[in-house]
Amino acid sequence: MRAIRRFTVRPVLPQPLEALGELAGNLRWSWHPETQDLFASVDASAWEASGHDPVRFLGAVPLARLDQLAGDAEFLGQLAAARSDLERYMTGERWYQRSASSETPLPASIGYFSPEFGITAVLPQYSGGLGILAGDHLKTASDLGVPIIGVGLLYRHGYFRQSLSRDGWQQETYPVLDPDGLPLSLLREEDGSVAKIEIGLPSEESLTARIWVAQVGRVPLLLLDSDVEENSEVIRTVTDRLYGGNTEHRLRQEMLLGIGGVRAIRAFSRITGATAPEVFHTNEGHAGFLGLERIRELTEDAGLSFDAALEVSRAGTVFTTHTPVPAGIDRFPLDLVAQYFGGDNACPGVPVDRILALGAEQYDGGDPAMFNMAVMGFRLSQRANGVSQLHGVVSRGMFGGLWPQFDAEERPITSITNGVHAPTWVAREIFDLARSHGVRPGPDPDADDPHLVFDVVDKVPGKEIWDTKRILRQRLVDDARSRMRKSWKQRGAAPAEVKWIDSALDANVLTIGFARRVPSYKRLTLMLRDPDRLKRLLLHPERPVQLVIAGKSHPADEGGKKLIQEMVRFADDPEVRHRIVFLPNYDIAMAQPLYPGCDVWLNNPLRPYEACGTSGMKAALNGGLNLSILDGWWDEWYDGNNGWSIPSADGVDDPDHRDDIEATALYDLIENEVAPRFYDEDEEGTPVRWIEMVRHTLKSLGPKVLADRMVRDYVMKLYSPSAQSSRTLNGDYAGAQQLADWKHHVRTGWSGVGIDHVESSGISDAPEIGDKLEVRAFVSLGSLSPDDVDVQVIHGRIRHEDDLVDTTVSSLALGETYEAGRHRFEGTVSLATSGPFGYTVRVLPKNPHLASAAELGFVTLPHY
Repeated sequence: MRAIRRFTVRPVLPQPLEALGELAGNLRWSWHPETQDLFASVDASAWEASGHDPVRFLGAVPLARLDQLAGDAEFLGQLAAARSDLERYMTGERWYQRSASSETPLPASIGYFSPEFGITAVLPQYSGGLGILAGDHLKTASDLGVPIIGVGLLYRHGYFRQSLSRDGWQQETYPVLDPDGLPLSLLREEDGSVAKIEIGLPSEESLTARIWVAQVGRVPLLLLDSDVEENSEVIRTVTDRLYGGNTEHRLRQEMLLGIGGVRAIRAFSRITGATAPEVFHTNEGHAGFLGLERIRELTEDAGLSFDAALEVSRAGTVFTTHTPVPAGIDRFPLDLVAQYFGGDNACPGVPVDRILALGAEQYDGGDPAMFNMAVMGFRLSQRANGVSQLHGVVSRGMFGGLWPQFDAEERPITSITNGVHAPTWVAREIFDLARSHGVRPGPDPDADDPHLVFDVVDKVPGKEIWDTKRILRQRLVDDARSRMRKSWKQRGAAPAEVKWIDSALDANVLTIGFARRVPSYKRLTLMLRDPDRLKRLLLHPERPVQLVIAGKSHPADEGGKKLIQEMVRFADDPEVRHRIVFLPNYDIAMAQPLYPGCDVWLNNPLRPYEACGTSGMKAALNGGLNLSILDGWWDEWYDGNNGWSIPSADGVDDPDHRDDIEATALYDLIENEVAPRFYDEDEEGTPVRWIEMVRHTLKSLGPKVLADRMVRDYVMKLYSPSAQSSRTLNGDYAGAQQLADWKHHVRTGWSGVGIDHVESSGISDAPEIGDKLEVRAFVSLGSLSPDDVDVQVIHGRIRHEDDLVDTTVSSLALGETYEAGRHRFEGTVSLATSGPFGYTVRVLPKNPHLASAAELGFVTLPHY
């Protein structure tokens, strides 16, 4: 018999134990081992049975045990100490507070919007890397004291739970999540009623959502939930699943995230007194509609024009793009967007034609009938970035149509390489090893030089490092066997069919991990290109290899599911199934023993389609070595000694031939370099050369791959400049209107800008280093004035057919003004390098409020 309704009854803790509820309600426990140990001391078996979920756990502890602890002076002392520690963490001064100064004015608050957040396995509101990155961003912001407010959606079914059929086909289930059973609390008004926000929809319908709050250390995360009585049945399902539904469903989700998210922040600030954000950060384009809501606020509440409101909003907005492939970008038909933002739902200050123009693909290669969320993200933000240096290069090419007249390196997309939150992902044994040698465990968020933390590895004897890795490998083996038994049972195997699992994997064998989403470009099955050779590697009599593999395919991706099935069928082969396993339902709970337990982390995407990839960073912090294609973060931080680079067959057009080449290179590396080094042991059984690579990996990569470094970069390179720009244009908003008027003036007058003539003098027929070249440019500006433009000379070495490289840019000064809007600009260029030399001249718009010379997309060059 099935229940027609389910809900969770939370326990009432005895008054002396109320602090347990406080500790469970703050997700800091998910990265704080001391708090986890306190829960385990309450009831170790219940803690394990709950899957380390404090809310579920406290509901399962027998009342008799709670009453016993309420009178246990020793336990109450430990509980009081844990509560005091949390209070100090929540209120104490951190790096951010100490960094603020008159020279570095930091934003009072930042709104961070993302469609998914991977905080902990007990809050399954994530699908993959984007969500894990967002979760690490919030946790690290908390550790550093950065005043962020996170905004997302509460998906009633989360992402899907993956299992396998008997023949290895991915199957999806969507368990219903009860918010009352999650570490969440409802935002309530002062009178106790539930706080709600509302957004308009076509045909005078509306979408109402309540706001759940997850406390991520010091950072509140607001999660909007459309499953409320005020909504129709269809609208109640807007927050049903992450990345589910049809096009219209996704549009509604993204309207709720962006527009509703801003309104949720306003409600949260009003009710709690939290400081309203000065800077809004949209993590990928899904939340891009937040810019429209801020424009609406400014036009309706402050009386600004659309153009002035756009400038205010842009100045305080940061946009991070995460995808290197067009298929990863959300796009909607223009007429659907017009339906949702026009007609009865139109806002007077935000005309629908202006909205459509923000997302229109009006450039070469674009589809004029589609509304592109990433394109809108760039147009609604003054500062944008990719998530690795290589991804920045890819993004400047991918979105080059927005700035067609600029060379790729000048397009206004910078890079901040992702990082990972070490306290979440590094095994506690690693921290214990550091502590045993006199170093504070883990990276110090307040340390000025994180290199000092990782230098401790030189003090640790190699045998201790190796013994620790063996312990972590054994934990992975035990966890993998448990998951395999459960999976085979779900696949219909009888108990007698799974006895072999007791000997699957071996804690003394070289262990390679591969776990990630399964789109085609990540090439899950590259290692299967030559099955016989892979078998020989797995079964080598002296240097065997074992592979632990995991990953989910999007439910609609049949191709990805076929790749999983191919891998599972190979792993089911009785000849090799003790050496290669596919573990279903990859999530945070699986990842936490997986990264530390692997000796090598494998990544073989199709270059350059890995935007960053952070799984290899987590492995590195646990003493693992990377074996990867030079893509994402590995492209910039591989140094030849901290792992291995799989040679990439760039330029080979035939994809099958390219896969064959790169798979062969992978086999060769494992057979000839990786395995021999792993098994090359000294008389104590320690692989000395391997341990030296581990030491070098921790010292060279440790400080770089930390999310501490990443969040500090965001603060100093993007958040702080955005706050300064926003403050300049706020106030009485006069500056915003002036900037809007100036941009309109430039746009309407730019067609009259031309370079009439360029001449130079001052050097002989045989110029030498140190000579001075006098450059004069005669420029027509039409209706613009010399103050509106920057006339530049670009000079450098010549490559190929007059292409300038290694260039230097200098501004020319106004020399003389003639009739009819003509002017002479002039300057001096010093010849600083030998060899072929060249120069050119260009004209750009100039205004102190522009964040980039390419912001307007205008540039005038000489007629060649």
